[in-house]
Amino acid sequence: MSLVTVGTVAFDTIETPYGKAERVVGGACTYISLAASYFTKDINLVSVVGDDFPEEELKYMRKRGVNLDGLQIKQGEKSFFWAGRYHDNMNKRDTLDTQLNVLADFNPILPESYKTAKYLMLGNLTPEIQMKVIKQMKKRPKLIVLDTMNFWMDIAMPALKKVIKKVDVLTINDEEARQLSGEYSLVKAAKVIHKMGPKYLVIKKGEHGALLFEGENKFYAPALPLAQVFDPTGAGDTFAGGFIGYLAHTDKVNFANLKRAIIYGSALASFCVEEFSINRLKGLKKSEVNARVKQFVKLTKFDI
Repeated sequence: MSLVTVGTVAFDTIETPYGKAERVVGGACTYISLAASYFTKDINLVSVVGDDFPEEELKYMRKRGVNLDGLQIKQGEKSFFWAGRYHDNMNKRDTLDTQLNVLADFNPILPESYKTAKYLMLGNLTPEIQMKVIKQMKKRPKLIVLDTMNFWMDIAMPALKKVIKKVDVLTINDEEARQLSGEYSLVKAAKVIHKMGPKYLVIKKGEHGALLFEGENKFYAPALPLAQVFDPTGAGDTFAGGFIGYLAHTDKVNFANLKRAIIYGSALASFCVEEFSINRLKGLKKSEVNARVKQFVKLTKFDI
């Protein structure tokens, strides 16, 4: 089914205990779209870059079935740039540099062919941009998924809550769930957030997996234990891309299928962290994805 993905297409400079990667391809929409492309091909990207973004990277996205009609290319301007350094435990990072560049005045414009998509994935951006995209849809998508972060909770909570009211699924991490709800218990936090609008809540816990809530229904998906994590950048967006891509492919929106989508999203994210930037997603085979999903099943299967 048709899917619209919204977010950044950007450059990152990343430092981890295992090395440094300078000005590599990043951005929420990049990871989301590439991850989703392993399940569905009708992907329509909405973002903005400068004329410094490599044409070969755009060609690769097209090759993966990503429609770039909604990508604005600003001549004479630079793409969004972020630089960060991860701590030894890889769970925390310091932002070293953020350059908004073309993102500073980004006004998303949806091509007509995008406006009837059945699935909408709103990657991490300002709530105002996310709302502008929702308003351009000719009819409400079957499923709207929103990803956000604590930064927008700090500076734009009223606008963020207006967007949250419009979506079906909210994906945030555990700290953000506590901040948004005012509750420390994630079970209590989920109940508060459900009242804000979303029917489903996905709480990402990094190396400790993810939780799915729908009313009284709860599901926990573990993260796959990996021998080494090279770069966590983009793991959450890759998870979101695998999640929405699987749902768009199966075209079933219910608790049971969202549980499967979380496993597929987690499988994609486990590949993402194995190399810097999008390198591991580029060389991935569908057979590898299926094999890793089976590893997740084995990880939690037991008899009583």
